[in-house]
Amino acid sequence: SMRNTTLIQGSGLLLLLVFWNSVTWHLQRFWDASGYFCQTQWEKLLSTFEGYEWILYYIGVILVPGLCFWGLSGLLLLVDTTEKPTFISRYRIQRGKNEPVDPVKLRQAVLTVLFNQNFISIPMLVIYYPFLKWRRDPCSRELPTFHWFLVEMAFFTLLQEILFYYAHRLFHHPMLYKKSHKKHHEWTAPIGVVSIYADPPEHVVANMLPVLVGPLAMGSHLSSITVWLSMVLIVSIINHTGYHLPFLPSPEFHDYHHLKSNQCYGVLGLMDHLHGTDTLFKQTKAYERHVILLGFTPLSESIPDSPKKTR
Repeated sequence: SMRNTTLIQGSGLLLLLVFWNSVTWHLQRFWDASGYFCQTQWEKLLSTFEGYEWILYYIGVILVPGLCFWGLSGLLLLVDTTEKPTFISRYRIQRGKNEPVDPVKLRQAVLTVLFNQNFISIPMLVIYYPFLKWRRDPCSRELPTFHWFLVEMAFFTLLQEILFYYAHRLFHHPMLYKKSHKKHHEWTAPIGVVSIYADPPEHVVANMLPVLVGPLAMGSHLSSITVWLSMVLIVSIINHTGYHLPFLPSPEFHDYHHLKSNQCYGVLGLMDHLHGTDTLFKQTKAYERHVILLGFTPLSESIPDSPKKTR
């Protein structure tokens, strides 16, 4: 299994390196073609909100990511509460869990998520604005170039992986786990909306800070920050869906963390590999299924769990 995985990943990396220049050239051409249009529209917005750029900031960091969160979470909640369309149940990772979801637990989770968003996330983002202005005006007239945008996304992702891993492990310390993080692990089989179901201290330290440090350090433009915050929320929801759906990033890694709680603390798995906190995960069928599903046959059927041994 490890040999096949290494072969596949190595071949993929080699192909990526071979075609990288070609891919970036085409993406750059697309970016340049649409860049003038985007720059023009951005300058029109700046002219419209001249003197009130903070409104653009709140739209970019609160409204747009919020719509992404509740748009995707809302669709998944319809599936989890109605169990329709029925074919999606084939892609459920933990069979027999949340079928349908417990309405009492769900109501508590939604109320906690709303509290975290309105009384923690939004105030933090309001306080965040003057710090961004001090570092570099996020509403500057010139949009970032395509290559700089890619550099920013790579930096944000790596920094979040490091900061989230250590913050997450901190909250798994017995003292903090019992008082705080256990709340998030009430959902041993997670659903999308519980991606930010957490106690306030954990939401600040583990959910918000690892995401906000990168843009501040880079002095990023509002456009980059908006894309980054929206992407983080979407990926977090996918990691908590409980479904391994076709053509989407695999949630097997984080789903296993909810199942076992002492493995797979990071987002990408890089820090877990370095610290050896994914060794048990690598011995499971879930690890073999931890790939992007490129067909419509559920991986739980093509790579089924080993039959349990009986005496």
